[in-house]
Amino acid sequence: MIIAGVGCRKGAAAAEIEAAIAAALTDSGLGATSLDLIATAQVKEAEPGIAAAAAALGVRLVVVEDADLALADARTVTHSERVRRHTGVSSVAEAAALAAGGPSARLLAARIVVGPATCALATTGAKP
Repeated sequence: MIIAGVGCRKGAAAAEIEAAIAAALTDSGLGATSLDLIATAQVKEAEPGIAAAAAALGVRLVVVEDADLALADARTVTHSERVRRHTGVSSVAEAAALAAGGPSARLLAARIVVGPATCALATTGAKP
């Protein structure tokens, strides 16, 4: 299972989020059809661009609870103090992808930034 963890600035458009996901997949040598789901943090749950991107890509959107996000934060590789001040974790994208994949998930791609959106990829090694 391939999970795109997504973070964004307030008001990011679906196309901007899709661009970040596409860049992460391309950088990892994966095609768009490889993506199984998108995950984000509760703090980003109300961002319409994230939900619209998931719908446009035809994948399920998972909103990760704060407690699960915090547990996954220890496994992130990108550490932004600015992001931590706003969200409580070092990387929303990485923590969301890892949390949605569960304790055996591993990062395929660290967080990348494309405009106002971030994306990290994780895998569980299994298909959904």
